[in-house]
Amino acid sequence: MKNGNAAAARVIDVLNTLGIDFFLAGSYSSNYYGIPRATQDADFVAVLSNNIGLLSRELGPEFELDPQTSFEGITGTLRDIFQVPSIPFKIEIFHLSQDAHDQSRFARKRKVFDEMLGREVYIPSVEDVVVTKLRWEKRGKRGKDGSDIRDVIAVQGDEGFDWDYIQRWTEEHGTRELLDEIRSSIPPID
Repeated sequence: MKNGNAAAARVIDVLNTLGIDFFLAGSYSSNYYGIPRATQDADFVAVLSNNIGLLSRELGPEFELDPQTSFEGITGTLRDIFQVPSIPFKIEIFHLSQDAHDQSRFARKRKVFDEMLGREVYIPSVEDVVVTKLRWEKRGKRGKDGSDIRDVIAVQGDEGFDWDYIQRWTEEHGTRELLDEIRSSIPPID
């Protein structure tokens, strides 16, 4: 495997071949809508049921599956992690949860052509990238999530969003104040 984009592309191809419904999230989706930044992982959300063993076999020996499924606390989601030691890079496969926003963003996913990956892939809507990153920023206090939100909003412009949708979820998640703070920090572009 030559780099993280090649690893993510391989996972996309295998998920498609196996007919597993998914989308690519995390920094890949915020990179698509905002300002690209380097990342050491690729996050997927997938309808896995019991397919993780099959996925692991199809990916091959370059992808080492952590035998312990872990729990992500923000949405109550299970996730499986593959390491790609040769580059080093990590693939995180989050199981689609029953969380209301997780279900909504999965239903709203859209197909795009990602130039970094050289293929079509499903990603969350721009609104769902903002809502999800706000949840992560509030809970994880990771500065990169706030920067990603700021970049996505700045690049897409205020008119590029369904603000009613975003505000409904930010009210529910308690992230409205954080959203307002980030929006007010973006200088106007003339």
